Amino acid sequence: MTLKLVLVGLCVYAYNSSKNIPPKNVQPNSIIEKKVDSLLSLMSLEEKIGQMSQIRHFDSLADQEILAGRIGSVIHTLGPNPGEGAMGWQAKFTELQEKALSTRLGIPLLFGVDAVHGQNTFEGATVFPHNIALGATRNDKLVEEAATITAIEAQATGFNWVFSPCVAIPFNEKWGRVYEAFSENTALTQKLSRASIKGHQGNLSKTNTVMATAKHYVGDGATDFGTEGGNTTLTMQDINDHLLPPYRDAVKQGVGSVMVSFNKLSGIDMHAHKTLITDTLKTSMGFDGIVVTDWKGYTKFGRNKIINAGVDMAMAVDGDLFEFQEGLKRGVAYDSVPIERVNDAVKRILRQKYRLGLFENPFPDSTLISKIGISAHRDKARQIVRESLVLLKNESNLLPIDKQTEKIVVVGEHANNSGLQSGGWTIEWQGVNENYKGATTILEGVQKTAKGNVVYDADGTGNHLDADVAIVVVGETPYAEFFGDIGGETDTYQLTLTKAHQEYIKTYTENDIKTVVVLVSGRPLVVTEQINQSDAFVAAWLPGSEGDGIAQVLFGEYNFNGKLPHSWPKSVEDFNHKYGPNFWDKSITPLYEFGYGLKY
Repeated sequence: MTLKLVLVGLCVYAYNSSKNIPPKNVQPNSIIEKKVDSLLSLMSLEEKIGQMSQIRHFDSLADQEILAGRIGSVIHTLGPNPGEGAMGWQAKFTELQEKALSTRLGIPLLFGVDAVHGQNTFEGATVFPHNIALGATRNDKLVEEAATITAIEAQATGFNWVFSPCVAIPFNEKWGRVYEAFSENTALTQKLSRASIKGHQGNLSKTNTVMATAKHYVGDGATDFGTEGGNTTLTMQDINDHLLPPYRDAVKQGVGSVMVSFNKLSGIDMHAHKTLITDTLKTSMGFDGIVVTDWKGYTKFGRNKIINAGVDMAMAVDGDLFEFQEGLKRGVAYDSVPIERVNDAVKRILRQKYRLGLFENPFPDSTLISKIGISAHRDKARQIVRESLVLLKNESNLLPIDKQTEKIVVVGEHANNSGLQSGGWTIEWQGVNENYKGATTILEGVQKTAKGNVVYDADGTGNHLDADVAIVVVGETPYAEFFGDIGGETDTYQLTLTKAHQEYIKTYTENDIKTVVVLVSGRPLVVTEQINQSDAFVAAWLPGSEGDGIAQVLFGEYNFNGKLPHSWPKSVEDFNHKYGPNFWDKSITPLYEFGYGLKY
């Protein structure tokens, strides 16, 4: 039979760890708890393990496993798109949801996606600046609004769960995920994390909100030498004081899920760290949501050991499904995994499905499709671009540029490429190196704003040495995760500009052209020489789809507002230590301190 259950009321339940009372505006929902217990009592072991299983929508076993009631969640990652356009995406997820609802107990699926700066997996959606830029705004209202828009556009493409926000505290700019975090500063990260979760989750049972995920628990950005998935050797006191506060706030804000990290903590895999997952996160903080692995976390980090540590859902992708389900079944059969641990995991998953209202409204809302990439959403993204720009230098008040300037040359491939300006996690996992639908470039913004002649020198050949002003746009090419580590496996990225980009700047500055450098990057880079060469220097981070917002500030329609979310390095030698030039290593003096930023 199919169990039909109706959601009555919705309140997010998360205890204040210090006082053991519900946080403000959050009350426990006894009705949901009764429904969870009732449904759990009807479930077989296979169905319980199924709820703990997450696979990709295009995996070969997806249809049959969902029909058999052995899947609890579906993820969209790098690979085939669910369909053609947003309607096609919704249709695919509706089809899978119908299969889940046709099973004996009719438990709906969760659909998850890495929407980390807007619904960045869908071409045509609004792509916001990455979190490091949001940190530069210091504006929690803007962060909440961006998350609210992300939730709408994620739901419009069929998702009810996003793996965002990243609440890491980066200690070293060599880490390839620095841009996913808000700041090196714990207090700023706390403030913006609360805002992001509030914006994503809103009234969680509504069709325009999604379940948020605080990640990656814990120490992902604080590994020695900034290595993705490396070892974090901080003391437990340092972890408690500097890395855990954003998670405490996330729990108080009612975050629905927490994703564990690839890193080790003093040699112990975080996926298997029972003290931090069960004792600290669940018991001390009172987190009652879902703890989910990162990619293939079950087979990578000890199989049933991670379940016993407190992990509730396995991202069982790339052929891991059988190993997870059969391995956990054997663990229960031979008493290496207590059935109580499985029951606790399933209760947490069911609880969130009730809170999301999925038993009552399991399907995507087709009326939201018309809101994808609308002008109001792009206007908000453009505002964030403007407010995130950090002015590091403005010699002789070159900025703002006079709109009537007779001739302006815009230099560099980053100036006319929305893929390059958006970074990783944009359309594709590793980002794209070409323009994508709906975006505007920095060059387009300059052409629209300036009144004089605007010419473009894509490869810095210097054919426009008669220009009055040069706007030279330089930076990193897109990367994500360990591919962006400096000194890591790929050895592709560096702490300095490429030789070609250094030459772009030299070509114009050495010919006495007034030069504004705009740096597009996911982290502070060592650009001391280039700052000294230029007349004005702007840290633009990874602005996303609304590159024209940069021109609005360069030409004086808005003043600079951003402040550095990270201290800025002065030399490559600053990174010879475990940590980079921030307050963790007092022996290093940064070029610019955390919080630096000029106005006109």
